[in-house]
Amino acid sequence: QVQLVESGGGLVQPGGSLRLSCAASGSIFSANAMGWYRQSPGKQRELVAIMSSGGSSGYADSVKGRFTISRDNAKSTVYLQMNNLKPEDTAVYYCNYRKIVSGIGYWGQGTQVTVSS
Repeated sequence: QVQLVESGGGLVQPGGSLRLSCAASGSIFSANAMGWYRQSPGKQRELVAIMSSGGSSGYADSVKGRFTISRDNAKSTVYLQMNNLKPEDTAVYYCNYRKIVSGIGYWGQGTQVTVSS
């Protein structure tokens, strides 16, 4: 089992910034991918950004140039720096940890991000 603890959500004005953190604990494997997904009311959960333990990363087109994913493998922690936030970024953001070999994934409890003036 892997436990994920997220932090950093909140209310921010358009154009503002937030930094999300997600710390993993438990049965951590060296080959893994950690990422962020989001879900807003009435919509499916969508990938925001993902980074493998080897450093490869990917982003949704809607956040490219504004969001940056990073990770500290020693701390099993992934971060999402979100800049120039827009109202359409409002959603519950979920951390995901996936074991690359088995494909087994785990989810955090989610953290609310609200972008509003």
